Amino acid sequence: MNVSMLSRISRRAAVTRVMLLVVALLGSVVAWVKAAPEPDPVPRRWQLDLEVGPLRIATVDTPGVGPRSYFYLTYKVANSSSEDLLLAPIFEMAGEDVPVMRAGRGVPADVTRQLLERLGNPFLQDQISILGMILRGEENAKEGLVVWPADNLRARDLSIYAMGFSGETRPIEVADAKSGQLRKVLLRKTMMVRYDVPGDLDGHDSSALPVNESRWILR
Repeated sequence: MNVSMLSRISRRAAVTRVMLLVVALLGSVVAWVKAAPEPDPVPRRWQLDLEVGPLRIATVDTPGVGPRSYFYLTYKVANSSSEDLLLAPIFEMAGEDVPVMRAGRGVPADVTRQLLERLGNPFLQDQISILGMILRGEENAKEGLVVWPADNLRARDLSIYAMGFSGETRPIEVADAKSGQLRKVLLRKTMMVRYDVPGDLDGHDSSALPVNESRWILR
């Protein structure tokens, strides 16, 4: 067997090893996707009725800050369960080009005040005012406003994660990224809302970004 033939056999063996590795990795990904936990199809814990509106952009001029763009949305929540419940919602925004941002952080109180005035809804509450018990019945529904700094107006996708509207949780074990050891993580039932982003959002004040998808997930 000459050197040329040995070289070809060696290359084929290397290609085969790479292909087997790729197949193994794909199998792992597929297995992980299949194993990704989903909320119970029929809620077994308390759950509030949540309606999340379109995402909008507003430019607000505040003392010491000047004109700046902000994302905001309004939502309505009602309690159709069998008992009064504590309402303590948390909203986060994230996207491919947007790091996870908690609503309200980096938002001056004057910005929220001005947005409430612009919207002109006497029942609309800010993130602090809405905290507390929510009584049973549609007549006791609450409406809220949440705001984020719009640091990236060229984001390609935006998703909102609304927590605190369901009592369902699920403990799982995940491998630590550094040590590789398993650790327990508690997932919470969360409303995920994805929005269509048309492109550069600069100059789109008050334009509504329509909801692309809205569903419950575990996060």
